[in-house]
Parts: sequence; C-alpha cells; structure tokens
Amino acid sequence: MIPRIALSPSLTISRVLTGLWQVADMERDGRTVDLDAMAAAMDPYAAAGLTTFDMADHYGSAEDVVGRYHRRPGAHAVELLTKWVPEPGPLTRDAVRTAVQRSLDRMALDRLPLLQFHAWQYANPAWLDALFWITELREEGLVGNIGLTNFDTAHLRIALTSGIPIVSNQVCFSLLDQRAAGAMSALCLSHGVKLLAFGTVAGGLLSERWLGKPDPAALQTWSQMKYRRFVDEAGGWEALQQLLRVLDVVARRHGVSIANVACRYMLEQPAVGGIIIGARLGESAHVEDTVRLATFALDDLSRSEIAAAVQRLRRIPGDCGDEYRKPPFLTASGDLSHHLQSFPAPFATRQQRDRVLALSGTPWEEIAGFARAVRVGDRVLVSGTTATHGSRALGANDPAAQMHAIIDKVEGAIVSLGGTLDDVVRTRIYVRDPAQWEPISRAHGERFGHIQPANTLVHAPPIGDEYLVEMDAEAVVGSPPLAPATTDPQLLA
Repeated sequence: MIPRIALSPSLTISRVLTGLWQVADMERDGRTVDLDAMAAAMDPYAAAGLTTFDMADHYGSAEDVVGRYHRRPGAHAVELLTKWVPEPGPLTRDAVRTAVQRSLDRMALDRLPLLQFHAWQYANPAWLDALFWITELREEGLVGNIGLTNFDTAHLRIALTSGIPIVSNQVCFSLLDQRAAGAMSALCLSHGVKLLAFGTVAGGLLSERWLGKPDPAALQTWSQMKYRRFVDEAGGWEALQQLLRVLDVVARRHGVSIANVACRYMLEQPAVGGIIIGARLGESAHVEDTVRLATFALDDLSRSEIAAAVQRLRRIPGDCGDEYRKPPFLTASGDLSHHLQSFPAPFATRQQRDRVLALSGTPWEEIAGFARAVRVGDRVLVSGTTATHGSRALGANDPAAQMHAIIDKVEGAIVSLGGTLDDVVRTRIYVRDPAQWEPISRAHGERFGHIQPANTLVHAPPIGDEYLVEMDAEAVVGSPPLAPATTDPQLLA
C-alpha cells in the first residue's frame, strides 16, 4: 500500500505524488490534447493509491484536467495540489484573490488543499505581500494550507519566522541534486516543514533506458532537456553512467527497477514528506513500477553504495531554487526566456538634482526625511536598514532571518539604482546582542562571501526592541538606474 503522510491536520497525501508538469509539454507548439481522455487517465493512478496530483497554474491545462476528473461520476477521492507563479513585480491583494479563485474554478474546488507559492526574486518584497495575503485567504477558508516551491533556505526561514504557516517546500532533490540535504533539511526538520522532492528520476534519465547508452545527440521532452543540464553540472554523461551502474547493482539486489531505487533513496531522507514522479497522462503510465516503492526498503549496504556514488558527483551550485534565479539556469531552455520577459525595479526611484533616490515606501522615509538609498555618479549609499516591510517587522527573534531580510532590502535598493549586490564594497552591521554575532555574520557570509566587501560589526542596539540587527551599505556601480517599478505608495507600503 502506498504510504501516506500528514502535511497538516487538514491534509494527508500520498508520499508518492503524480506530477502534471508534462501537460504543458504535451501542449507545446500549439498542440491540443483531449482533456476528458487525460482526466480518465488519472483513474489508474488513483485506483492504485497514487491519489495525490501536483500541478500549477502555468502547467498548461493541468488544472482543467483535474477539474474534469473531480467532476466525473465515481471518481476516486484525490488530493489536488497546485502552485501560483505570478510574474515578478508589485502585487495587490485583489490580484492574489483573483489567482486563487481562478485555480478554484479550474479545479472545481471550494478550497485549495495546498497552494504552493513561487517567487522569482527576493529583492522585490512583493513575495512577502503575496504570502501575507495568501495567509488571509487561508483564514477565510479559500486556501487550506500554504506551501512554497523552489524557496531557498534563507527565505524559507524569513517566511517561517515572520508568521507564515508554511507546511511544505517543493524543491528539486534527487541523487543528482543534493542541495536540499544540508541546511534546508535541518531547517525543515526544526520547523515541521515537509519537503516535496521533484526531479527524483531526472526526467527518466535515472532508469534502465539510459544505462550503458551513448550520450544522446538530442532529447525530446522539456523534462529530459532540463535534467540533462543537471547531469552536465553533476559531471556529465559518464558521471551519470557511473551512477546508473551502482543503481543497477542495487536494483538487481532488491528485484526492482533503477527508478525505484532512485526514488526509494529520496523517500528515506529525513525531511522528505513525498516525492513527485511526472506523468504524461494518456501517453505513458508507470503505475505498476511506481507502486513497487511500497514493497521494499533499502538495506544498509545499498544506502552506503548509493551515498558513495552520490559523493563522486559534482555538487549542483547554490541553494534550492537558485536554478530559477541565477546562472547556471538549469531549465529546459537554459535561461528564463520561456518564463519571463523582464524584472521590474523593486523600488520606486526619483531624480533629485545631481542624484537619484530609491524609496522603499516605509513611512519613516518621509517622517525622518531620508531615502532608502541614494546614487551619486557611480556610488550608491544605502541607509541603515532593518528587517522591516511596511509596518511589519520580519524575522521575529531569529537574527539570521532578520539579517537575510535586511540584505534583500539593501539589494532591492541597489538593483533599483542600476547595480547588483555584487557591487557592494562596504557594509556596516549594528547588533543589539553581541552574543548573536555568529548567526548574523554567517548570514552576511552566505550573501557576500564570494565578493568579500569591507565590513565593520559593532555593538550598537538598533532603535526598536523588535530589531536585532541593522546594516548600511555602499556600492560602486556602472549602469544607469532602472525605470521605477511603481510610484503608487499603496504598493510600496
């Protein structure tokens, strides 16, 4: 029987989820699909105990397909999980409600069991607005549970410590990609958040089909093209073959498939609540093979052999979700061209005599007469910054979370004035409690360690008991400021 797990008191899911990303691939280049036939193709999965289906607002007609299944007479009880992936830039409360209602209508539901949110950039604080407004919809009953997708450790920490009731984070986590195995897993375990791992079979590359095969000249599906980029980052085709040979030995020992072994290893990771295996509904089904995951467990020898093989691979760079935010873009196209057109400036800017101001919209900028940042020539000077968004203090009593939130705000100001975080040449940090210097410094190191700006850290308590740390920064940039994202103070609050 397929094991199940509670993500929250109101939501129990299959630990093996069926992913519907491939629906968008099946509709690529203007192709049409039979939605009713695809809905009918869900039934063998549900009948076998694979009752949880994962999709997103941008997975082509996936939400419409599950809506049709949900309306079918005699349909099995299923759990329908979706995502919301808004365009980057400012959001409104009404836009969040509209997006949720659109998914409810498509999926024929009164409440979304799990809404998973994706943010394209953290320098723009709109991602925080969205999560606070989704929380309001949860309290209203339109959203049952809140999840994240492709969030890194720092920003999952900010969300959790700022009061967002997160139950899951969906990230790439596989034998090829072990980024989630360290700090991410530790944070999830400490807060009761479950990881939903995708990429576990790497678009089918972790299977017998590719064992001993030469490097293919071309791959056909978006999924294969995407995970081929992961293979190249992890060491290339021969590195994949070495891993497949180890998995084949383990698979033969247990009388199962290579894909089973790759999936079972990930299911046994301590922070993983479930794994997602993609399906091309109506074209190919691997139900019988998938249900074998419930029939065996890996022994110590097999685990040690697989762990040793994974250690021989090159580590995928960065933290979870970085493949959607910075090079190398490990997407089907190798960039973000099929996802986004542009990134608007996070903060409004204003020309004032010989300088350009960046304004984050906090009321204190007007009351005290200062700007979040000022650019004069190629220099950007960022004011003392705390973990504040509008009237909210972020990060609660977590110094690392506050520090990351501060750096995001500093980055937003510098980006709005034509630079990047890499242009920073000096930071000054003011701490309330000198005993908290280490998590604050480590957060600074995570974000600036690759450029190592000049830095000073002093014991000087920020104004406001809720603030554990404050930072100002200086940058030297070479590009003109971006056009302002908005001048509406309601959106900047």
